[in-house]
Amino acid sequence: VLQNLSQTPVLRELLKEAKMPGTTVKIESPELSMEPQLIKLDQPGPLTLAMYQFLTEIQETKKGVVTPKELFAQVCKKATRFKGYQQQDSHELLRYLLDGMRAEE
Repeated sequence: VLQNLSQTPVLRELLKEAKMPGTTVKIESPELSMEPQLIKLDQPGPLTLAMYQFLTEIQETKKGVVTPKELFAQVCKKATRFKGYQQQDSHELLRYLLDGMRAEE
């Protein structure tokens, strides 16, 4: 899930802009033929910042292994079911991760 998210340019760019409080982001959707939305962002929360840090590290690192330790810790704070390293479905992680970041808006 995290490797797939790291290859989503729109998400990476949005998180780069979101890390700066007070930024206004223009969201356009040509497929839905909607008017562009202008959204003013507040200070990002800890999960959003951890996601930004992880995606930046995975894109820029020269070392072979990147561990999402801080990101995982932030996910566990929002969804305690992930504590303890038990087997979980990847779609559950994706849902909790994206819902958690949206809740921090």
